[in-house]
Amino acid sequence: MALPPQDERTLPAVVLQDVDRRPLEQVLAELQSLTDQHGHVVVVCSGAVSPEVERRLHTVRSLLETDRIALFRPPLPPLGIAVLARQLRQLASCDLSPGVLASAGRLLTHYIHSGALLGSVARLDHVPVGLKAHAKSWMPGSQFGVVAHPVPQLVRIGPEATLDGPEFGTWLLVAKGQLPSDWVTGTLAPSWRVQGLRETQLPAESAGWWGTGRLTEFCAYLPDLSVLYQLVASVRQSRCHWCGIDVIGDRCVFCSATPPDYDAPRDGTSGHRRPTALGHRRARRALTG
Repeated sequence: MALPPQDERTLPAVVLQDVDRRPLEQVLAELQSLTDQHGHVVVVCSGAVSPEVERRLHTVRSLLETDRIALFRPPLPPLGIAVLARQLRQLASCDLSPGVLASAGRLLTHYIHSGALLGSVARLDHVPVGLKAHAKSWMPGSQFGVVAHPVPQLVRIGPEATLDGPEFGTWLLVAKGQLPSDWVTGTLAPSWRVQGLRETQLPAESAGWWGTGRLTEFCAYLPDLSVLYQLVASVRQSRCHWCGIDVIGDRCVFCSATPPDYDAPRDGTSGHRRPTALGHRRARRALTG
């Protein structure tokens, strides 16, 4: 799901359609074209898609033998994925290097609060559901407020029902499904003290991710580009020792290398971490070339 631009600087998104159904040659050509056109590509993949999609993406990246494609699958519900992808599109207009921009996805994930109002939790797999809540989900008219990220929460909707929200100013994005959104807009939004509220369509994967079509999904997020940029720019940057790209965090999102640990050897022979599969291919080409 590609959300509409948040502001005039938000760059457009490219939606990869039917990655696991189209011929491999077509997907390969599409990713090759995007890489040639933009230099680097960050693929934000929802956890709701089938495992075949992720396998196909890894296959394409391997066949292209490139470390300019980053595959990012954050632990967020579908609407949260869409919000995070738009935030990265906002930041893409700034003077951030490809590695820092791609790494920013992991950082910004911590500032997203994603949840839903559900008519049933009987098939909810992504949030712990107690036996009492599971039994009550079969009662007609039952509704549940659920937060899946950053900390799982589940309450049965009633006069005293509350969900812990962000401790900083956010906007709330609401995607209405087959359940009225009155509790979300009338109770949750004021309790979270959101600074604004917007509505959008429900992502196609939401019903499968939440285990029911009777839902209204919501996501609290930081909308301002200046705030997003300040968050990312305030984090110390480092250079990946393997591919040389600038990153933030402890893992390069393009080549998957982690900083070498000279104090705690992993294989009993040296303090270097083992190279990635892409690194092995490069080493073989260097030796035989």
